[in-house]
Amino acid sequence: MKKSGRRYDRRSIRLKGYDYSQPGAYFVTICVQGSRHLLVPAPVRAMVSHWWQALPDKYPNVSTDAFVLMPNHVHMVILINAPAAGEVDHATLGRMVRWFKSMSTNSYIHGVGESGWEPFLGRLWQRGYYEQIVRNGRHLQAVRRYIAANPEKWAAARTGQQLIC
Repeated sequence: MKKSGRRYDRRSIRLKGYDYSQPGAYFVTICVQGSRHLLVPAPVRAMVSHWWQALPDKYPNVSTDAFVLMPNHVHMVILINAPAAGEVDHATLGRMVRWFKSMSTNSYIHGVGESGWEPFLGRLWQRGYYEQIVRNGRHLQAVRRYIAANPEKWAAARTGQQLIC
């Protein structure tokens, strides 16, 4: 990374020139900072699931699809639908992910203070996220199968070492 001024320039993995507010399906992976297994306790899982399910309430042109919560990351499919007639402010995928991360981080911090959840230093979530634009129905089915199979693959691959997101 090259330092310019006070910020680091990061190479974006986003598709250059693509409008991430346009209707379509998006496969997103968000990892816990440092790959720590903070998403294991049932109350934490319920909290993260709550904010996943709240996305359509915050963004009316969004539908939630496949979702899996792993010990140190989440996989999700976000469906952005065409905005309703007269709707001007429809959000980008990045804005939705930032909202999800912000709300779940604030709730996690509350859980640390109120319920003794394991604390974290710095950030709950890694900076950024991974995404794929889902190309077609066949690709969407493959992504859904991958998400559904992820817990079983995780358990099979686990050899006593912490898996990295």
